[in-house]
Amino acid sequence: MRRLLFALAAIAATAPAAARDVPAATPTGEPVNCIRLSEIRQTHVRSDQVIDFELSGKRMYRNTLPGACPSLGFEERFAYSVSNGELCSVETITVLQSTGGRGARCGLGKFQPVALAK
Repeated sequence: MRRLLFALAAIAATAPAAARDVPAATPTGEPVNCIRLSEIRQTHVRSDQVIDFELSGKRMYRNTLPGACPSLGFEERFAYSVSNGELCSVETITVLQSTGGRGARCGLGKFQPVALAK
């Protein structure tokens, strides 16, 4: 039986993601295909194509989607469904709309460990 797990990206109290700059990030290692759900502490939607995943131990992984995901940067929240306790680059996310509906469904890219510019 497929177990459903959902995550909501934190909603920023600043300008919409389309109007914000994506923080510069320096790679700190090789990209990985999957991250463990139990280690995800917070997500930061940066744009329609960039999501930063903050993991335990203050580790940061940037996921740059293969293409823009309509309304992701505006809504700043998404859901996903996995069955093995990991979120992987072969998975898709679904944009959650503020009206209660579901928006675009988009594929993830690899998870790049990064250090964000301050």
